[in-house]
Amino acid sequence: MTPALSLEERLDRVESQLAIQQLPARYAVAVDSRNIDAWVALFVDDVDCGKRGRGREALKQFIAPAVRTFYRSVHQICGHVVDFKDADHATGTVYCRAEHEDGDLWVAMAIVYFDEYARRDGKWYFVRRREKHWYSTDALARPGEGSFQNWPRWRDRKPELPHAFPSWTQFWAATPEDELRALSRDP
Repeated sequence: MTPALSLEERLDRVESQLAIQQLPARYAVAVDSRNIDAWVALFVDDVDCGKRGRGREALKQFIAPAVRTFYRSVHQICGHVVDFKDADHATGTVYCRAEHEDGDLWVAMAIVYFDEYARRDGKWYFVRRREKHWYSTDALARPGEGSFQNWPRWRDRKPELPHAFPSWTQFWAATPEDELRALSRDP
């Protein structure tokens, strides 16, 4: 059984949750305003960028060209769940609807970010964000018409959601395949 938190620990948890919940909103504003310095400052200073290296400069070298592939964007944070590992580490699940102007297209995307957070020197940061999609499609089309990935720039990326949720597969496991086909547009 986990011991009860003291009043001071509970207050710290509330303040931490509020600070963490600002991160996705600030991320959205930074991307949509193309404030790359503000965007990278949301991440720990030694952020792991995989084959691109470590640190905010490596992250900046990734994001700056990526946001040049579309003109306008609007990222709307729709919900945020935060789970604490300990006083200085947490994970989060963030729902987002994003829209992107890409030439003649206005692409709508349903996204879930799976986040890791850390507090360093009293401030909360992203350690890692994993982005998964439900769909992308032109705003004038319905998701699933043709495909659930209808943004030409992303056609080679199959959406991972909802199948990436372990509970999804468990929920539908006993349902006969013909019933699933009747409910879904999945191929």
